[in-house]
Amino acid sequence: MSIRYSILALLQEQPRYGYQLRAAFEERTGAVWPLNIGQVYTTLNRLERDALVRRNGDDGHGHVLYSITDAGTAEVRRWFATSVERGVPPRNELAIKLALAVTTAGTDVTALIQAQREISLQELQELTQTRKDVAANQRVTDTAKVLVLDSLIFHAEAEARWLDLCEARMVQQANGASNGMAGTSRGNGTPTS
Repeated sequence: MSIRYSILALLQEQPRYGYQLRAAFEERTGAVWPLNIGQVYTTLNRLERDALVRRNGDDGHGHVLYSITDAGTAEVRRWFATSVERGVPPRNELAIKLALAVTTAGTDVTALIQAQREISLQELQELTQTRKDVAANQRVTDTAKVLVLDSLIFHAEAEARWLDLCEARMVQQANGASNGMAGTSRGNGTPTS
């Protein structure tokens, strides 16, 4: 997620100071991705260094306002016009955990999958309810929240389906192992006579 471009996009609307940028970002994204205020100000400093934003006085209460420059406007337009590349897959902690669990002796992979599925389905229910609540009283400004919620719902659904597949593979592997062990001793693959 690019905070840089998000800040530029928000500054296209009007000059803002850091806390206003954070609040606007979290409102637009349904507060799904909390934004650290230190990260906002660090990003503003870099954007100013790169001549994409400039300080625009203050709000009368000591908050420095930032506004977008022409170069910043061009940069955010390029961002909106460019597709998001899916080069390197993001690290998925759950996939890594399962990959290691499958190859670690003494790990109950099925229990791990079932526990995670329970959490994923609970999250899916909560997201779906939130989506219904927002849609029931939807204002024009809620469209951004609905889009983010839809994305999170699809990801949660995909995770639940993937966990179903993982569990099916574990069952298949267990069945294959027990079928392959018929006629062997101690399960080491050595045929018995």
